[in-house]
Amino acid sequence: MMKQILSVFQREVRFLIATPLAWFCMVAAPLLTALFFTTFMWQGLPTGMPIGVVDEDNTSTTRQLLRTLNSMQQTDISAQYADISEARRAMQRGEIYAFFYIPRGTTSLANQQKQPVVSFYTNYSYLVAGSLSMRDMRMMSELASGAAARKLLLARGATEQQAMAFLQPIVIETHPIGNPTLNYNVYLSNTLLPGILGIFIMMMAVFAIGMEIKNGTAGEWLGKAGGNIHVALIGKLLPQTIIFLLTSALMVIWLYGYMAFPCMCGPWVMMGLLSVFVIASQCLGVFMICMLPSLRLGLSFASLWGVLSFSICGMSYPLMAMDAPLQGLALLFPLRHYFILYVNSALDGYPVMNAWPYLLMLAAFCLLPLLCGWWLKSQLLRVKYVP
Repeated sequence: MMKQILSVFQREVRFLIATPLAWFCMVAAPLLTALFFTTFMWQGLPTGMPIGVVDEDNTSTTRQLLRTLNSMQQTDISAQYADISEARRAMQRGEIYAFFYIPRGTTSLANQQKQPVVSFYTNYSYLVAGSLSMRDMRMMSELASGAAARKLLLARGATEQQAMAFLQPIVIETHPIGNPTLNYNVYLSNTLLPGILGIFIMMMAVFAIGMEIKNGTAGEWLGKAGGNIHVALIGKLLPQTIIFLLTSALMVIWLYGYMAFPCMCGPWVMMGLLSVFVIASQCLGVFMICMLPSLRLGLSFASLWGVLSFSICGMSYPLMAMDAPLQGLALLFPLRHYFILYVNSALDGYPVMNAWPYLLMLAAFCLLPLLCGWWLKSQLLRVKYVP
């Protein structure tokens, strides 16, 4: 059996050497993707996003308010406009993400102990930019309100301590766990990059087997393995496994070594989890080409399933808030189980076995070729390639 595996292994290595596209998908594309995303979000959060201002009051108080807003890290007051219509057109042209509107008489109403109204408009077509700009402008308006109330209380004879106790009777301390700096790079890259890697892994497994069907060489491939489909699959996928594991190791070194992302479990544990994820994705790719024994349909299946995994893994929207059928469907995506294991081990610092059901589910994907191997063998011997 070892001779047969080695024979198929050598045959697959020759195929990969003669296929530059395979090397692009296994090495270049995943590493370039990792480099792109991590450097694109190098600062953690977008900074200096342009916003506009419509200051109809134009007093020393409102100018101080705007200077404070401009000093915030995420926002940069890039222009002042004469009226709302002009600012709205600038936002529609994409020149600014938001604008802050201070109507005439704001300072006077505040001094008369009335309730002036300031407004801010954000473009939520750009979700991150819109939400961050909204947060800064909202914080600024609350600070301005507090400053006006503090000035009034001090004028009425209250001490500084009494004024602050009235304005903020309960002081709130926030301690974000796992990502204390609220770094978007940590939040996104640790799931996006394995997810993109998983797409390439599934597509390469489908591509390697689908090319046997397309070229009519499936009989030769099985012959090298002595007619044993499992030996044939091990020999064919083993070169890809080795290359993808090396690519994963470089990603781990980049993320947790050079980028110093939070990793309470250590890089060796993350490498182990990624290794299981690689093999699980390969076995799922085998299942895909088994169900759709066509190179075109199999690749479409793999790419669609991989893209859907970003939405259903729980990274951006909690799975518990989804409908019950979607919660069940999420079990069929390896990225979902890897994501929970990553959070459990790298962010929370718990032992891997604390999330053993998800590790078991990843291992279950590795059994798919054993269940569908006989069907794949029959498909390889009788299916004819249709362009």
